[in-house]
Amino acid sequence: MKKIIKFLKKHSDPVNVHYLRKWLVIGGLVGIVAGVGSIVFFSFIKLASKLFLELGVGFSAPVPVGEGETIVGVISRRWMIPVVTTIGGLLCGLLVYKLAPEAEGHGTDAAIDAFHHKEGLVRARIPVVKMIASAITIGSGGSAGREGPIAQISAGFGSLLGRLFKLTVKERRIAVAAGIGAGIGAIFKAPLGGAILSTEILYLEGFEIAALIPSFIASIIGYTIYASWAGFTPIFGAHYNIAFHDPYSLIYYAGLGLLCGIIGKLYPRTFYKLRDYFKSLRIPNYFKPALGGLFLGIMGLFLPQVLGMGYGWLQIVMKPQHIIPISLMIILVFAKIAATSFSISSGGSGGVFAPGLFIGGMLGAIVWSALYGNIAHVPVTPEPFVVVGMMALFGGVARAPLAVMFMVGEMAGSYTILAPAMIAVGIAYVIVGKDTIYESQVESPALSPAHRYEYLFPLLTHLKVRDAMRCEVDPANPYDSLKEVEKRLLSEGIKSVPVVEPKSKKLIGMISYEDILRSPTRNGAPVSKFMSTNVITASPDDSLDRVLELLSVHDVGSLPVMRNPENGRRLIGVINRQDVIRLYKNTEKKLLNKNKISQKMD
Repeated sequence: MKKIIKFLKKHSDPVNVHYLRKWLVIGGLVGIVAGVGSIVFFSFIKLASKLFLELGVGFSAPVPVGEGETIVGVISRRWMIPVVTTIGGLLCGLLVYKLAPEAEGHGTDAAIDAFHHKEGLVRARIPVVKMIASAITIGSGGSAGREGPIAQISAGFGSLLGRLFKLTVKERRIAVAAGIGAGIGAIFKAPLGGAILSTEILYLEGFEIAALIPSFIASIIGYTIYASWAGFTPIFGAHYNIAFHDPYSLIYYAGLGLLCGIIGKLYPRTFYKLRDYFKSLRIPNYFKPALGGLFLGIMGLFLPQVLGMGYGWLQIVMKPQHIIPISLMIILVFAKIAATSFSISSGGSGGVFAPGLFIGGMLGAIVWSALYGNIAHVPVTPEPFVVVGMMALFGGVARAPLAVMFMVGEMAGSYTILAPAMIAVGIAYVIVGKDTIYESQVESPALSPAHRYEYLFPLLTHLKVRDAMRCEVDPANPYDSLKEVEKRLLSEGIKSVPVVEPKSKKLIGMISYEDILRSPTRNGAPVSKFMSTNVITASPDDSLDRVLELLSVHDVGSLPVMRNPENGRRLIGVINRQDVIRLYKNTEKKLLNKNKISQKMD
């Protein structure tokens, strides 16, 4: 490794070497936790399933070939289903609402919210609570998946690393995104899909490109650790016989995409309608998952297929002579939407990925069953329709068509179905529109708080620093103690302050709160020892779009303004993002009022 780093230092851009070294460490640690966390979480689910479903109900749900034997067992104590699901909901509610209310719901959405609105901060206790609560929900028959919990667990560790390594806010957000990808890529044995998902799932439209390389590193490490323990067989086995070879069948896949788009609009709408209903109930929050569990259990008495994640049932309908009639599959599509809403919208803990795949896969099996034997150019096996149905339904509702296609392809052990999948997923994506299952997604990177100041406004090119900067600057003294400066930064609510030499009155550095955090002691340490001397400065004649670019690229809170920075002139002011936005808004308001007056005169 040392020789590689030495070679890179000699032949590469130092910035790139530093970037690679940093994310090899951070991404590697996130990946290790994702892999180990996936093992622990999967083991917890198995234990909870044995305690609740096997011992309580006398029922072993079928599992996919990548996780065991796909066997449909009898239910020896069917009447116990509502009892077990209610108890599971109650235990989950008590655990979540007493310890970490952020752990309720489907996890991935909370991680997305932390990226956009909480500067990548996730409380340390949340991953642990999420893991146990989700294992209880799924193990007791809750209609939920594993992606949300493991995403929140790994994202939480990424956030923790961000604090331990004193990363910038931007870097901490990237670590959280990498955690999402690593956890999902590991537990679904889909490292490429997981990594791409971490960049795509954050937005209704767009990608978080900065997270891609860290997610690649974290996801492949997480996958390798988990698969070394669980086996490298894809979750649904290797389906080499689903290759696309008949252009006429594209018509049928387009129809499947249309159906998935329609049902895809229903899934999130039902989910959030029931969420709002449960929130409006005037009972203690920790009783609500128990109530949802009771409703689920009553459904499970008649339709046990809706209990749990449902991957085993998808494995079953992939076979031509499967045991589920088309009429029952139609019922299961709508029943799974209701079951998932009862399990998670009530405040239970679990993911929405598995239910989404179940719904889409069943739709694919329904379309194949209706077509096969009646129309030409239909594959002899339902596998390609089931796989494409999974991709189309969840690719649409998650607003992540590319990532979901790769993920499901990896889960099915084949990419040979991607051509018809592109047709179906594209149609479903357009029809679903903005009815996303992840309500914390923002429309695009330009509208995310994480990138609020990175996207430049045309008006800013005409505005100058001199009109926005603050001239009343009280700089720090290089001989001041860090403790004094820290108190000042906290009391004034600012992130950094310029440091000026008392005699010459010239700028010699900047001291930020992050610089102070690097100091082991703050009482006796002088500012000069920890300040940044490589200061990025602005000129009063610079345009505000350049200022925003400097603030963003160098990830600093403010810029000192100097009349002639190259010659080391004296400090004449300071400008930060708030100053830029304030002038922009005031100028925009004046222009709007001017336009209104002109329109009235016309």
